[in-house]
Amino acid sequence: MEKVKKEISIIHPRPSSIVAALYTLRDLDVDVAILHGPPGCSFKHARLLEEDGIHVVTTSLDENGFVFGGHDELVALLDKVSEMFNPKLIGIVGTCVSMIIGEELHDAVLEANPDVPVIEVEVHAGYRNNTKGVLFALESALDAGIISEDEFDRQKVLLEEATIVEKRHGAASKEYLAPSRGDLKYKVAQRIIDLLKEGKRGITIMNAKKETGYMFADVTVAVNEVAKQLGVGSNIVNMANIDDTLGLPRVRHHAKCIAADFKERGIVIHENIGGMDEYPIAGDVAGKLIEEKYSDYDFVIITGVPHAIPMDCIPGMEIISVTNGPRQVLPMKEMGHDHVIVEIDLHPKTLGVNNIVESEFGATLREVAKDL
Repeated sequence: MEKVKKEISIIHPRPSSIVAALYTLRDLDVDVAILHGPPGCSFKHARLLEEDGIHVVTTSLDENGFVFGGHDELVALLDKVSEMFNPKLIGIVGTCVSMIIGEELHDAVLEANPDVPVIEVEVHAGYRNNTKGVLFALESALDAGIISEDEFDRQKVLLEEATIVEKRHGAASKEYLAPSRGDLKYKVAQRIIDLLKEGKRGITIMNAKKETGYMFADVTVAVNEVAKQLGVGSNIVNMANIDDTLGLPRVRHHAKCIAADFKERGIVIHENIGGMDEYPIAGDVAGKLIEEKYSDYDFVIITGVPHAIPMDCIPGMEIISVTNGPRQVLPMKEMGHDHVIVEIDLHPKTLGVNNIVESEFGATLREVAKDL
């Protein structure tokens, strides 16, 4: 009888289900997200999300709330945000505290009785996979009539695939992964220039997760600019997951903005490999396209979630990958990626924007190419 493989215990810090729920509410275009818990819960991401156009407030539960509950505080805050912000859609996210003390978010919503839909997310940070927070938010959105059954089913499949990708080659693949800044950007930039000078043909694949595409797209732009500068622009084929017909409202908006920027800068996307929430499965689409049409190319530059691209689809190619996950460097090196670099400050710079943002690697590539 085959033994069931025991799930490894991850001891490095990992994303929180509470934060995942908050970002999902953002993608659903809520106007206000209420965190029902202590004032410091998820502080960093709550603050960052306000840069992305939504109000994030908290019931600020203290020691008394831990003991006696925070029902009254939540009712009062629902009334207050309705008066202050005149929202069309409200989200409430539970926290470890509210879940432990058994708070019923729905009871508070019934008592406050706001005249707009409320997405209630009963969640804590104790789940192994942060995708649980996304799933709970989507289930509540479905119950509130914000998304369709078809979209919920689609999202559920993507969440399952995302979890598999992370367990196979991502931040959940080992018990402990030390953070790394990866390879030196100027050396990798020089290598790309050398490949282009040699007349080698390359593929850029942007397989980005939602708003992170605003910076990963810049790598595609920079590679094309340098290739054109060297007179070999036709040696580059571009793929990107920018299908603006797929995904939650905010996600479709990102795809439209990035596609418009590509067009304005004269960047042709030869292959559209999916929506900006389809990064777990878009890698398979890219892999099949490479097998069918581009298997004789010499190098590939993958940005976003490079570890979702099947390695058996790019044999013999030199692989250059750009991630924003410092703990992703080692797994990708072990997969066989030749060069891995990290855009360490990507996330704060891609919130609240509607245009491509210059990446550190893109800037480096342009700078190294100046003297050619």
